Amino acid sequence: MNQSIPLRLSGVDHTARPTWKLRETIGFYRDTLGLPLVHTISARGWGPESHPDFLHFFFDSGNGSTIAFFYYLGEPQPEARPLMPPTPDDHVFDATHTAWLTDSTEQLLAWKEMLEAKGVEVSSTTQHEVIESIYFRDPNGYFIEITVKLRELQSLDARDAALTLQAAMNAEQAGQVRQIDTVWREKGKLLSGQCDLKSDGPGIFVPALAEFASVVDAARRNPRYRVSQPSPGYYLIESEEVLEFNRRELGLKPAVWYGLFTGGLCGRIDTFDKDRVRIVEQ
Repeated sequence: MNQSIPLRLSGVDHTARPTWKLRETIGFYRDTLGLPLVHTISARGWGPESHPDFLHFFFDSGNGSTIAFFYYLGEPQPEARPLMPPTPDDHVFDATHTAWLTDSTEQLLAWKEMLEAKGVEVSSTTQHEVIESIYFRDPNGYFIEITVKLRELQSLDARDAALTLQAAMNAEQAGQVRQIDTVWREKGKLLSGQCDLKSDGPGIFVPALAEFASVVDAARRNPRYRVSQPSPGYYLIESEEVLEFNRRELGLKPAVWYGLFTGGLCGRIDTFDKDRVRIVEQ
């Protein structure tokens, strides 16, 4: 192995999925979405005798990437999924999806308007922590996402990601994890250990990132809460009795609200519904 060549990736070349609807797939990606058809492979099998003859065709999805499909000749279609709206109701199936980047919120809304004008059912805009997206389905029911970046990722995002996954691995090593609360509490322990903290009441760690700024601002206005910054990149909000927040008062979209304690939790979540959360001592 040549150690002098640094290994790196240069982005996504293509994603690929099977299709059982040749005409509909071509019509959707080429004609509805307007993606140029740029390449097709046609082959008699591909090595093993069990491999069927196929077409493998590619559509240009921008910036040098393509989305591709395999159409296996004579292969029976598996049991069709029922027609579903563009919401992640089947979380296992929909976890595998393609997300395309657009340049601005105006472009995102323009895509939504164009697709709906052509009869495609499109989700409402959904804001995640660092992106905002729309979702729709192709003729095979595959989830497609178009998204815009709300901010660039920072070094804190990478550090926080590593802490979250370390907390998840620690929690799984201790036993089966069924609730994200377990991961949040384990992450709270990791950060508390790094800061040598010993809290007597409930507390939450909040990453110093724009999408969580309203939580810190609300806590600072509440005389019953203490706000400190014991670790670089994290605020700690504490109370002697309970911590309570209201989603509407914080101005948070649901997708951010349901990840409110991603920074780490010290205590127990007593109430967590679509608008109100209450944390008490463990």
